[in-house]
Amino acid sequence: MSALSQHLAILPILLPLIAGAIMIPLDDQRRRLRAGIGIASALALLVIAILLMVRAGASEGSHAAVSVYRLGDWPAKFGIVLVVDRLSALMLVLTASLGLAALVFSTARWERMGPHFHALFQFQLMGLNGAFLTGDLFNLFVFFEVLLAASYGLALHGSGIARVKAGLHYIAINLAASLLFLIGVSMIYGVVGTLNMADLAARIPAIPAGDRPILEAGAAILGMAFLVKAGMWPLGFWLPTTYAAASPPAAAIFAMMSKVGVYAVLRLSLLLFGEDAGASAGFGEGWLLAGGIMTIGFGAVSVLATQDLPRLAGASVMISSGTLLAAVGAGQVSVTGGALYYLASSALAVGALFLLIELLERGRDVGADVLAVTLEAFGDGEEDEDAGEAEEVGVAIPATMAILGACFLCCALLLAGLPPLSGFIAKFAMLSAVLNPAGLGTAAAAAVVPAASWGFLAAVILSGLATVLATTRAGVRNLWAVADRVVPRVSVIEIAPVLFLLLLCIGMTVQAGPVMRYMQAAAAELHAPHAYVRDVLAPAGARGEVRP
Repeated sequence: MSALSQHLAILPILLPLIAGAIMIPLDDQRRRLRAGIGIASALALLVIAILLMVRAGASEGSHAAVSVYRLGDWPAKFGIVLVVDRLSALMLVLTASLGLAALVFSTARWERMGPHFHALFQFQLMGLNGAFLTGDLFNLFVFFEVLLAASYGLALHGSGIARVKAGLHYIAINLAASLLFLIGVSMIYGVVGTLNMADLAARIPAIPAGDRPILEAGAAILGMAFLVKAGMWPLGFWLPTTYAAASPPAAAIFAMMSKVGVYAVLRLSLLLFGEDAGASAGFGEGWLLAGGIMTIGFGAVSVLATQDLPRLAGASVMISSGTLLAAVGAGQVSVTGGALYYLASSALAVGALFLLIELLERGRDVGADVLAVTLEAFGDGEEDEDAGEAEEVGVAIPATMAILGACFLCCALLLAGLPPLSGFIAKFAMLSAVLNPAGLGTAAAAAVVPAASWGFLAAVILSGLATVLATTRAGVRNLWAVADRVVPRVSVIEIAPVLFLLLLCIGMTVQAGPVMRYMQAAAAELHAPHAYVRDVLAPAGARGEVRP
């Protein structure tokens, strides 16, 4: 193993940290240099993430491929430890893909809308990657604060009254969530005596019955902090407004930020409160399932209630978060595997949609939109005198509008979960697993399905229908109904990131079999974290360990 490959696990944190630090002293006269450094960093992160995913996917017999990186060669119980397994590698690939697309898109004009955009973006990537790699709760809090601090600047990037108002609300809510994070972590540490995730998983089953209520209360408070970030109803009321107000590149990477909360809930609920957690096994699963279903319902109502494309995309993020949280609450390996596939598909699709919306709205006349709504409701009071005359049938569609329309159609299919794209495969995998927990064709498959599972099924199907109606209405208004609209000027550097993200979704569809096997293997590791705990707590020199 080469010296560089031994340190791959820490490079997703170090690389954006160094790139961001280099960019800070560069003035506006060196904008191209800053953009070049940022894109080069994102490209390198994508390559590193893919290498880590390949390594994580290489199992050795029954031994899961978990790479442990101990800084300073301190034991995991006392030092900083980074852990790479299938789930964290997947999240790194998604973050790098969205980050690269957003950075390339921003070079067209959005980087010039405010100071230090590229440096803030690199620190955002650093915080996201660190949150996915860290193996202890304290450093999870540190990386949460890093990504939140960077996101505050990105949320306000570009100025404007709506952006500042939504950004200030966003800052206040996340500061409150950080306080909850600290309170929850303090209560858990006071009871268990450690913050290392693997060590917590090993100690929780032996916690005395008298201390267990304090442990579970701390876990509930900590979970609330994660659910605020994930956007679960009613804690996620801020999400559609904030994401809609942010600049398109910032909103695209924010689509990954909501997945940080889902990741933390998924990781900690199965690691700390899985089947081996004793009396606390399954803690909070019912609340996650019920909260996820309500979040799906709130998101579905939101997409139907808005005619604003950015808010529609923000509401779609809530539907995605609710679906994932409900899937985690189901507590089944096969459902979790489908949820991971859905996580990847929805994150890429929402990121592409946020970038695409800015291109679609360039040719929109706001005054004409208002007039169209008024005429639709009240009419214009005049009869069409030429209704009987022959009119031109069909209008030539400019190539730009055809490309934008095709991209919007792909985003709509992905978010609604309609065939043939990956959104349909993901929802089918989750729902079939919910209705057949023992697997298709087995005797136990005919057992009575719980009412909550039917609720999840109904919520997912109805939210898909709501998304179809909302995106169809938006597509008609923005791509079809306005005959005299101005065709927007779109450069290759702007449409290429959208096509890149959508091609990744199409690739997931074409290679659904290998991708789904990877997701199911990741889900199996999460539900049976023995290899994770063993490798993290193993003594120096044990298999799977990487030391600096």
